[in-house]
Amino acid sequence: MVQVALLIDTTYCIGCQGCQIACKQWWNLGIARTEFNPGLTNPPELDTDTYTRINFYEVEKDGQLTWNFVHKRCFHCINPACVSVCPVQALQKYPDGPVVWDEARCIGCRYCLNACPFDIPKFEWEKSWPKVQKCWFCWDRLADGLAPACAKTCPPSAIEFGVRDDLVAEAHRRIEANPEKYHDYVYGETEAGGTSLLYLAAVPFEELGFNMDVEKDEYPDYTWEFLSRVPIEVAAIAAVMGGVYFWRKKRLEGKA
Repeated sequence: MVQVALLIDTTYCIGCQGCQIACKQWWNLGIARTEFNPGLTNPPELDTDTYTRINFYEVEKDGQLTWNFVHKRCFHCINPACVSVCPVQALQKYPDGPVVWDEARCIGCRYCLNACPFDIPKFEWEKSWPKVQKCWFCWDRLADGLAPACAKTCPPSAIEFGVRDDLVAEAHRRIEANPEKYHDYVYGETEAGGTSLLYLAAVPFEELGFNMDVEKDEYPDYTWEFLSRVPIEVAAIAAVMGGVYFWRKKRLEGKA
């Protein structure tokens, strides 16, 4: 199956937060609230009610301060570390791109939170029956032949949806056509072995809060080495957690 992706051109983004609002509406997410702002749509960080958010950076370029709005969310790695460490396959990589979570399988071990090199998945610590939350790449929309809600709603077309290979080529075409406009790098092309989010920017990505220490190799190469050294005591715990999984599955089936 063809691998799809999103090309996010931060030089187009105007910080309107239309992508966030579309995401919240499609996934029926709550609005983050504070004492000072009862309807805050842009919390300080990604959280369990915010799958995508806009970060603002004021960066100097050619002697002038520039405004840069950056759309942050799950990268949907081509070979995700979170999927490789999940002991019950609650996280799965769909052939066309999305990394999705199966509530019926999850045992709450939170290995995925620790494995992600981008620190994306969030856990509902405050709930008695918590979920792992992050962007799901609108997998249900993709199944119906639709673009993700964020890409569909973006007024300046800063978010482009398409075939990953085509978007990689388009990103390099834009850089070559406008070298004075773009920083010569496509973030996500090689990070963690490649991701389904590709970014263009006017300034170096480290100045926009991107993690430049992410390995270029696929992270499962490291996680499998780690898991192979897990002692027998942890394996016993995994067996107990497997029992929790079957209990949880029966509980969810009882709700249906």
